[in-house]
Formats: sequence, structure tokens, C-alpha cells
Amino acid sequence: MTIAAVLLGAMTTHLTNYVMERSRHQRELLTRWDDRKLDAYGGYVDRVRAGIFLAVQLYEHVEGIRRSERPEVEMRGELAEAERQRGRSFEQIMLLGGDEVVEAAHELHAAVRAIDWQATGRTEGTLDEWRERNRVVFREINEFHEAARVDLGVQGKVTGENHPERDLLLPAARRDGEGAAD
Repeated sequence: MTIAAVLLGAMTTHLTNYVMERSRHQRELLTRWDDRKLDAYGGYVDRVRAGIFLAVQLYEHVEGIRRSERPEVEMRGELAEAERQRGRSFEQIMLLGGDEVVEAAHELHAAVRAIDWQATGRTEGTLDEWRERNRVVFREINEFHEAARVDLGVQGKVTGENHPERDLLLPAARRDGEGAAD
């Protein structure tokens, strides 16, 4: 009887240790993947924003809104490189992201492409259409943020009642439709 009790105790201890160790290992894997996802999500948004900044510089230069000291060909090259980097980051999202994050990334990617295309002249549009494309892309960034937060298990939202939608920050002369700044 004593030997059976010792064996049962030893087996129970072994099984308990195995289950706990397996659980700890799974938590470590989840944490590691969450860290990778967070890096991928943040890197993608960073590259999206960097590309938008370059597209705005190019668009304003080409349209005569604000001239740049740099040659247009250089700005186009930087925008092309930013697009390539954004594409690499997009691939990480495709590999690591949940379904909702991947879908939000597709929508964001399409909105950014519309800005790039107008900045480079592949598509035509007015200044109001340019501004609306920028509004759309920033709404899509917020949608991407929402999907990423859910995927990572982060509580709260970046939109909604507590966080009203904000418009583009424009100089007063631009809001009123006046001409380009001196």
C-alpha cells in the first residue's frame, strides 16, 4: 500500500510539473509572438507615415504649394524606396497578423497607394481630392490600430466617443481655399 501511494504521489507530481511546464512554455511562445506582432504592427504604421510625409513633400513641390530645395527626381526616389520598405513591412503583417489585422492592412495599403499615385502624377486630382485621400488614409490608420489592439489583447479603443475624429491640420490660408503661401 505504501509503495502504491508513493508511486501515485510521484506520478501526480510528475504530471503536475509537466502540465505546468507546458503551460509556461505556451505562455512564453505567445508572449514572444505578441512581441513580434507589436514590432511588425508598429513598424508598418511607421513606414506608412514616413511614406505619406514624402508623398506630401513631393505633391506640394510638384503643385507649387511649397517648393523644396531638393530635386524632384530625388524626392521620387525616396518615395519609391519608402514604398519598397512599406511593402516589406506589409509582408510581415501578412505573416503574423490575425484576419482582421490583415484586412485592415489591405485597406490601409490601398489608401496609401492612392496618395502615392496622386503625388507622383499617376492619377490626377484636385487639392480637395488630395485632402480627402489623406483623410481616408488616416481613418484607415485608426482602423488598423483598432484591429492590431484587438489582436494583441489591448483594452480600449483609439476611436469612438472618447476619441473624436480629427481633421487634417492645415494652415488657415489653406482651409479657406486661399492661394499658396508666399
